Amino acid sequence: MAARLFRRVRTRLIAGLCLAAALVPSVLLAQTADAPKPAAPAVAETPPEVRIVAARQERSGDRVYATGDVEIRYGGFLLFADRVEYDLGTKDVLAEGNVVAQSGGEVIRAERMVYNLETGRGTVSRASGLVQPSVLFEAETLERKRDDLYSLSKARLTACAQPNPRWSFSLARADIRKDDSIEMWDAVVRIKSVPVLYLPYLRYPLKERATGFLMPRIGFGGEKGFFFSQSFYWAMAPNMDATVGVDVYLARGTGAGLQYRYLFPGGTKGDLDLYYFVFKKEAGAASRARSSIVRFNQTVALPLGFTLVANVDYQSSYAFLRQYDNNFQRALSYNRTFQVYLSRSWRRFNLSAQASRFETYFSQLGDSNVSTSLPQVTFNVFKTRLFAPLFFSLASSYSRWQYGWKSQYEAGTERRSSRLTLSPALSLPFSSIPWLTATTTVTANLNYYGQSLDPATGGIVADPLFTRNVVAAVEIVGPVFFRLFYGRDGRARLKSLIEPYVTYTYDSPTNDSDRIVTNYGFFRYHQVSYGVTGRFLFKARDERAVEVFSLGLGQTYYLSPEDGPLSNFPVDGVAPRFSELTGTLRFYPQNQFSLDASVAYNPYYGNLSSLRLGATAGSKAEGEFLTLSWFKSRNSWIAGIDPALIALYNRDQIGAFGGFRLPGIGVDLQLEADYNIKDAKLLYTGGQLTYHYQCLDFLVDLRVFYYRVPADVQVRFSLGLGAIGKTLDFLGGFGF
Repeated sequence: MAARLFRRVRTRLIAGLCLAAALVPSVLLAQTADAPKPAAPAVAETPPEVRIVAARQERSGDRVYATGDVEIRYGGFLLFADRVEYDLGTKDVLAEGNVVAQSGGEVIRAERMVYNLETGRGTVSRASGLVQPSVLFEAETLERKRDDLYSLSKARLTACAQPNPRWSFSLARADIRKDDSIEMWDAVVRIKSVPVLYLPYLRYPLKERATGFLMPRIGFGGEKGFFFSQSFYWAMAPNMDATVGVDVYLARGTGAGLQYRYLFPGGTKGDLDLYYFVFKKEAGAASRARSSIVRFNQTVALPLGFTLVANVDYQSSYAFLRQYDNNFQRALSYNRTFQVYLSRSWRRFNLSAQASRFETYFSQLGDSNVSTSLPQVTFNVFKTRLFAPLFFSLASSYSRWQYGWKSQYEAGTERRSSRLTLSPALSLPFSSIPWLTATTTVTANLNYYGQSLDPATGGIVADPLFTRNVVAAVEIVGPVFFRLFYGRDGRARLKSLIEPYVTYTYDSPTNDSDRIVTNYGFFRYHQVSYGVTGRFLFKARDERAVEVFSLGLGQTYYLSPEDGPLSNFPVDGVAPRFSELTGTLRFYPQNQFSLDASVAYNPYYGNLSSLRLGATAGSKAEGEFLTLSWFKSRNSWIAGIDPALIALYNRDQIGAFGGFRLPGIGVDLQLEADYNIKDAKLLYTGGQLTYHYQCLDFLVDLRVFYYRVPADVQVRFSLGLGAIGKTLDFLGGFGF
């Protein structure tokens, strides 16, 4: 019965809207056409005239009685009714029977209205109408308290335009703030006429950024059991907002989160994510430690052109992320990062200072690798012409660092040192031959170390050490071969180039190199690097040359292998002279397709030590896309000296993420999967289906985390109702 009444009222309302739309333009035209625009009127504007048109009118004192197709016009306000009683002195209007009132973008249809034309205040009985931008309502009573505030009681509203709306709210009372929001009390969400959710309070936004509750998520799965997530969005200011939320897992505990974002003029911006989880106490079981997550990114524009960048990515428990994070890629990322970076660039100079701490956890070893810099300061002078054709540059830095396993930090045996470096360089480029370029560079390295290694014990001692050496390098690119391909118009459209290169580097021996404190050892780079690069350049319509394809091969030959970076990985007792053979391929034929690959081949062990492949087609923003990634790594050098480390460094994994739209039925589908080729088993699969039912969105999310024991299967549901966004997922998101 209620649904039929709603459809009938909405049909009458639409008819009223059409009538109002037909009348309003002519009224506005009469008021504004060819009207002058005085700069500063000297007297107050004349109040608008009240015009009444009706089949029958009569006047008794200060009252006008009108019946039969009554029409009242007062400025931008129009009123239609069967019967009207109007007070000339107070400008009060009593309208009854098929009442339609229109003002600006608002349209109200009612059975009875009491309204004051001058103040705009009034009360409407059995009202239905339109609130900008597109919210339709009907109410037992409606009261206009001020120009931008309506109060409704026993109401029903929706943002759907169908005669039988796809969704609606039934509520006890509501306050409508024009162009801002609707506050509702005792609201029931209905899909068609079926009640699906009760909310004691709800704030529905009427603009893009509005404060209020977001649509909740519900779901079940795995050891979490049934779970419920609810967020509240706070539009604090045009340049900042915050979202707070709670996750309730009936079988495991409760989490609370906060996301704060801000943006200020001049480039200062940032975001802060906080999450705190409390495990449920279980009878007979030891209480579990609470878990917290902090993620913070900030960029601050400082005076004198300095920029400050800060980054924090911290979680108190890697095990918590592994078991509870909803983002597969992040659930298996065992990193903690703290970093503050201050920088300033001039035309020829750059100054930066950094304090950082990076930690990576290895579950196979039960230990973390930690690297800290407190601080690291660099000052560089870019290439500056001294006189043709000689250039000068300078690299200088001071760093105080520590490195080692967390267990070594606890035992006080981590590697640590401080270093002051000054490296002036002279370079001489040669480009007189079009198909050949060469650059000769000579660099002096002056290093002062605050600590050194004791020659007798190998331990770190507080004995300063000064070292110096010279590095000379010659880089030659060419001869360059190219060929032009022409289009039908006779103009060059494609250019292919082949660029061979060779670089010779002489790194002179360094005094007391066996006393230098480093992470992995001190090496001498006396070597020759060589390779070839092939490119295809395409000339676009705007005459820009765009690289659409490149293929490169390269390798290094060590002239002093016993001092080189591979000296720790001997093959048959001899340090390798050849590095791995590396190759890269990039293919970008158009904006919505790309292919990027790299490979490394170990000539001593005859295998691929690494393979990375990434391909993308389509556009995620347009709903149809596919992304493939394949990563394979095998540290042949380490495997050659310690086969027990193979499991730690070897990986072979492929992932796919894609989405498409099913035409005609309004469905968006996204699918994701990650497969471990090495172990021949799935790690993760996920799917998200969004059904767009005109003004209603159904979202179903299915994820399976196979690496968890037992496998964790999660199903989540959410609704999208017009302008109300979905609750924020503090523990991850869908997709890469």
